[in-house]
Amino acid sequence: MRIAIRHTTRYRYDAGVAQFVQQLRLMPPSVAGQTVVDWRIEAPGIERGARYTDAFGNEVVLITPWTSEASVTITAQGVVETEDRHGVVGFPRETMPAKVYLRQTDVTRASPAIRKLASIVDGDDPIKGFHALMGAIREQVAYRVGATGTHMPASEAFAAGEGVCQDHAHIFISAARHLGVPARYVSGYLLLDDDTVSEAHHAWAEVMIERLGWVGFDVSNGLCPTDHHIRLTVGLDSRSAAPIRGIRWGGADEDLTVEVKVEPVRQQQQQQQQNISGC
Repeated sequence: MRIAIRHTTRYRYDAGVAQFVQQLRLMPPSVAGQTVVDWRIEAPGIERGARYTDAFGNEVVLITPWTSEASVTITAQGVVETEDRHGVVGFPRETMPAKVYLRQTDVTRASPAIRKLASIVDGDDPIKGFHALMGAIREQVAYRVGATGTHMPASEAFAAGEGVCQDHAHIFISAARHLGVPARYVSGYLLLDDDTVSEAHHAWAEVMIERLGWVGFDVSNGLCPTDHHIRLTVGLDSRSAAPIRGIRWGGADEDLTVEVKVEPVRQQQQQQQQNISGC
């Protein structure tokens, strides 16, 4: 399946910004299950930006423009071709050893309640066990937009009994790491329906399973990632996997809006792209 994504982030300030530094992790990787067909990022100063790969394998563009504007817009867009691999990413070539993902962070540190929840996982059949864990989290933590704050600890979201995809992923990761299983946070996009335009920036978790490698679990939807999921970044938690991170000087108050548009590429559009490529 070919999926078109447009991800726009707008910052507005009450006064002009003197300078800002932004790390843009807005380039989806070509890995098992997805291939980037076309992608571009538009941002002030990106033509002079430094490019590097971070410790988790995410491609990063560092922009440091000076501007007197009271607003800044960053847009990432393109087309990604996906394949349903039932959540199995396997063993991609990575510089970070899997055992690094055993490290608990302030956001994923397991509470007694999460440690008790983790006992549901059967070590003899990890696939079945993690599916059971996914189901248990869905039952105990209702999906509710606005119920939790940005980067809320997994322990607090679990105690509250409600949250969003970010919280579901953190709780799953917390439980897996408590069991000694490497687990990581995945930030990306989700096509909700084959025939409609979606507005879905999404998050899920991956665990390292012997003989299979990295396997994804989308707790919020109760399934392993399919060809409707597009991977963008990975990290220890939502902080390290954030698509955009940075600091600024100037502009006392900031208003942030994010718009994400995800839609399937129609057969006619694909033919047009092929014709253009062949010219």
